[in-house]
Amino acid sequence: MTKYVINGGKTLNGEVTISGAKNAAVAIVPAALLADGPVRLENVPKIIDVTLQMEIMRELGAQIRQINATTVEIQNTQNPSLKPHELERKLRASYYLLGVLLGKYGFAEVAMPGGCNFGGVRPIDQHIKGFEALGAKVTLPKGGYIRVEAPEDGLHGAHIYFDVVTVGATMNIMLAAVLAKGQTIMENCAKEPHIVDLANFLNAMGADVKGAGTDVIKIRGVESLHGGSYSIIPDQIEAGTFMAACGGSVLVKNVIPRHLECITAKLREMSVEVTEFDDAVLVRREGKLTKTNIKTLPYPGFPTDMQPQMTTALCLAEGTSIITEGIWGSRYRYTEELTRMGANIHVDGAIAVVEGVRELNGAPV
Repeated sequence: MTKYVINGGKTLNGEVTISGAKNAAVAIVPAALLADGPVRLENVPKIIDVTLQMEIMRELGAQIRQINATTVEIQNTQNPSLKPHELERKLRASYYLLGVLLGKYGFAEVAMPGGCNFGGVRPIDQHIKGFEALGAKVTLPKGGYIRVEAPEDGLHGAHIYFDVVTVGATMNIMLAAVLAKGQTIMENCAKEPHIVDLANFLNAMGADVKGAGTDVIKIRGVESLHGGSYSIIPDQIEAGTFMAACGGSVLVKNVIPRHLECITAKLREMSVEVTEFDDAVLVRREGKLTKTNIKTLPYPGFPTDMQPQMTTALCLAEGTSIITEGIWGSRYRYTEELTRMGANIHVDGAIAVVEGVRELNGAPV
């Protein structure tokens, strides 16, 4: 069992450099298998999801060379052994291998998604809808796997309308469609920065993807992708976490400030001073935090992954704040632990009412 012992009461001051975006990396790293040549990826985050992905990819036959702490070179050397790997159960983003392997080899069998557990399920019905629209046959064999098979003449372009805005399906269908015959049009797409980053990566390798960052993405299939070099964008959520934790003066480096605008706006409402630079933000607070209301929404709305951090900060704000979770309705498990530390939080379904307190106290959580 791992435990952290935290001695509080100190104000954060100094500077921190943000790593590559997790949500971009977990799609871009497996997407390197689509290329026929070596792919050099920079600003790769050192996180367990990416580490496990690369272990799975090695099992599939890829050669992966660690050049430095944040740079890897990936070479897809052969038609992989397509036997499912137990590691795939450990991370949600293993399902991006479905789109990659289906698009590249016409067949994939991957464990159903696992990953973070905060009380909700991660449906993949929109992924299945998209794969089937491209012509694939999707089956769910026993053992918790999903199998996708392209027809004999390969995947073909299609018009796909997602029933809900979904980041995972938008990226997965994009991965499958870049090598499909003809044009694929996806509507009601998610617009997050990591979707744009995946599209930019694929285009850098020779794909033809247009419209990423809007609700309509058009993909014209190409014969093959080539190798190259690409740097993954900084992580919006990691940056926002340090910004929300600020009690003094913190310089958050290696960021794209426009990706942080919704977080910056809320912090300013809370009486936090945020100064933007080209690739950094300076976050300062001297007085008390003030209340605000937050509702999580698909991008460019406030990100659900920043909801716990901001709720925690609002525990120390003056007045009553109301948090509405518009993405994952049961994402409030952590509030019971904050209550142990002296927070005053009342949760009713997707809404949390936070009454600010003077301070939080140490407690085992």
